[in-house]
Amino acid sequence: MTVEKGQPWGRPGPLPAGAPVVTSDADARRLAEAARRRGDAVPIVGLRGGDLARTLGAPPDGARLATPEAMTLPLDLGSVLLDGRRHWFVAHLVARRSWWRGRVVAVMNAQWLGRWDVAPRAHPNDGLLDVLDADLGLDDRLKARRRLPTGSHVPHPDIVQRRTAALQLDLGQPTPIWLDGERIGPARHLSIRVEPDAWSAVV
Repeated sequence: MTVEKGQPWGRPGPLPAGAPVVTSDADARRLAEAARRRGDAVPIVGLRGGDLARTLGAPPDGARLATPEAMTLPLDLGSVLLDGRRHWFVAHLVARRSWWRGRVVAVMNAQWLGRWDVAPRAHPNDGLLDVLDADLGLDDRLKARRRLPTGSHVPHPDIVQRRTAALQLDLGQPTPIWLDGERIGPARHLSIRVEPDAWSAVV
């Protein structure tokens, strides 16, 4: 069950013995995608790094993973069809040809993208994805880039924001797609949805 306002989220307890520990969003995505392709449940994972871990407040050294202070949290998973080929992501999907020109679309299950606070309202277990879609001029792009580390780039009249469980994107031409910081390849048609409560992580 996705997180509800005023209700406890997750449960205390250490990472189970033998469970994998990852240090990046890309590593977590590979585990999730491999499980999904096999038709298996996504395994519980310990998070020691990445934008999702930062969103969850995970200590970077992973020191508490084996302690009673660790928390096991249910999480959503992003799913996307890229021109008909299914992939998954744990933290974010980015479609862009360049940061400096052209359309940029960010679909966020986490708050952070590197050092940028891209989606200040994003929660990785609310059953929604936070979408930002923009094609800014150079001056506005520079201003937004300066404000991204603090999350103050939004609201902006030319940055379209929405929170949704599913969306369709037609990018008009093949566009490089990045899942959890890894370039997957070009795609034009994207069908994206959230899989609520699809896996759990320990932080």
